[in-house]
Amino acid sequence: MMQYYEMCTRELWFAAHDVDIDRENRHIMRGTRVDKQSYAENSESIQIHGTIAPDLLDDGRIVEVKPSSGSSGGRLQLLYYLWYFKHKLGIDTTGVLAVPRERTRETVELTPDAEDRVETALHEIRAIIKRDTPPAFEKKPYCGSCAYRDFCQI
Repeated sequence: MMQYYEMCTRELWFAAHDVDIDRENRHIMRGTRVDKQSYAENSESIQIHGTIAPDLLDDGRIVEVKPSSGSSGGRLQLLYYLWYFKHKLGIDTTGVLAVPRERTRETVELTPDAEDRVETALHEIRAIIKRDTPPAFEKKPYCGSCAYRDFCQI
């Protein structure tokens, strides 16, 4: 939900209301393939409390794998995982935002400002989800590759 929130609140609403995405969308398949191919030795699915599913854990750090650095939602998603570990599990840890195709790994820490950002996002996500209708369409640079594009006015 954090990634949807960061990228497109309309997409967030659709996902929260069980409007399923096109799993055959080449962009969705690419992201899944990058996760599986890049960290095949750690490819077990990790799910915590049925609520969060980090891509993998590495020496106590949470690693979030993204197909490109252009995905702004990946950072907020990782910050949410760090927030969740701290506030729900009592574990302080750091994270790594990994982009295998670009051969980058960036350490991400949960600073007080980042905690505020996550908590604001959680509040706003709840408000969006409670709406009876999705937020208005806003043209974004990645609309053409969105799995929900058929629900919008492109």
